[in-house]
Amino acid sequence: MTSFSNEEVVIITGASSGIGAGSAAKFAQLGVAKLCLTGRNQEALNKTRSDCIAESKGRLNDSDFVIVTGDITNEIVCSEIVEKTVAQFGKIDILVNNAGMVNVGTFEHSPVAELDQLINTNVRSIVVLTQLCIPYLKKTKGSVVNLSSLYGYRPIADAGYQCMAKAAVNMYTQCLAMELAPHGVRVNAVNPGLIRTNILTRECMSAEEFATMLEQAKSSHPLGRTGEVEDVANAIVFLASKAASFMIGNLTPVDGGRNCVTN
Repeated sequence: MTSFSNEEVVIITGASSGIGAGSAAKFAQLGVAKLCLTGRNQEALNKTRSDCIAESKGRLNDSDFVIVTGDITNEIVCSEIVEKTVAQFGKIDILVNNAGMVNVGTFEHSPVAELDQLINTNVRSIVVLTQLCIPYLKKTKGSVVNLSSLYGYRPIADAGYQCMAKAAVNMYTQCLAMELAPHGVRVNAVNPGLIRTNILTRECMSAEEFATMLEQAKSSHPLGRTGEVEDVANAIVFLASKAASFMIGNLTPVDGGRNCVTN
């Protein structure tokens, strides 16, 4: 059974919307006591905090949260996340590296600057923040969950940069898992398929295009549907919890079976 001790301190990046916000609410629902929520939108982070308090059924209040607003690719922001969390709560038990961006386009026509931005956001920021958290995670024998993607282990036409970045997240997850396992720190990743969030409409397509994509994707997912935020949030909190205490280096598909389809 996935549960927490009411003492865990969790950092969640990209917590202002989508999977990050959904995961924060799920942690609060299941008994996590302290949360550091980070993202670029202060108003949205405040809403996530309010949703978490509601999901906790009154167990949590504003003092159980740290809010850090800023760009995760900025190393100063990463330092602030760790420093403020430790200053207020004294430790770090769980790090959820959820913040990221998407990129679509061909290798021929996509500027290399887009690759730089993607790697900085989806890969480098994870490395920087995790490195800062490792000393604290060793003390608590904590857990890291990285948000990767189906794109990390499948070639997808016209999304080469995205596939490259998420493949790097996969390998980072497994290498770090081997490095930290002797210290009792577990590192895993979730690899979602197509999930109903606002990230694609925010960054690279219209609402109509996304609706069409969702409809078409039903046929490529053996379950006959695309994913919801809660599907991924459930996997994240499980991997972070003691219920997954014998799991390290897992790249965990949350994709309705899409990874099993050969075309």
